[in-house]
Amino acid sequence: RDDAYRLNGTKRFVSNAGIAHHYIVFASTQPEKKAKGISAFVLGTDTPGLRVSEHTELLSPHPIGVVEFADCVAPPDALLGAEGRGLEIAFATLDLLRCTVGAAAVGLAERALEEAVRYSQARRQFGRPIAEFQGVEFKLADMKTELEAARLLVYQAAWAHDVGEGQSKVKASMAKYYATEAAQRIVDQALQIHGGNGLVAGHIMERLYRDVRALRIYEGTSEIQKIIIARSLRTEPVRKV
Repeated sequence: RDDAYRLNGTKRFVSNAGIAHHYIVFASTQPEKKAKGISAFVLGTDTPGLRVSEHTELLSPHPIGVVEFADCVAPPDALLGAEGRGLEIAFATLDLLRCTVGAAAVGLAERALEEAVRYSQARRQFGRPIAEFQGVEFKLADMKTELEAARLLVYQAAWAHDVGEGQSKVKASMAKYYATEAAQRIVDQALQIHGGNGLVAGHIMERLYRDVRALRIYEGTSEIQKIIIARSLRTEPVRKV
């Protein structure tokens, strides 16, 4: 329509689908311009033509679902930023969100390490705590080292974003990539230390094991982060030695 945008399509894996009062929608308003023809809109849940068609059950509980648009009318004042700047807005948002995903990974990993230390000190075999066995000590040492490395990368990425440092995008990718991969390893080792007890439904380790897996996927998979990191090296000046 001349006085509004009309949106049609379906989006899966929408966070807070059915809970949020507003959605930020990215749609192609000028297809001939490809990436530069994507615009962002802020739409209320009462917008005609917008509906949540499905609530998706995931490995770890999370409010997520499918949102459908059928001749959904978006007035001009629903436009977020300028027309055609949607992808730019999305990428800027991702840089911040990747820091927060890294922070979530650090939190999960820290809890897993705490549980592993507590259990290994309480569990006794052959007359002493299993925390004193070298095999367990090595696991705990690796977990602690990876946790602190991940924490520092997340702090650095958050600082770079706050001060507008030029490498904030790649630092966010490094933080998200390393922290989520490290958290997966830390949680896995913590569960290994717990043995069969960690597999019992309802146990904290069972929950952490399910919760940590999604972090390597949303806000850009680990593979996407590696592409961003690798491509940034092409633009870095080469120092002569």
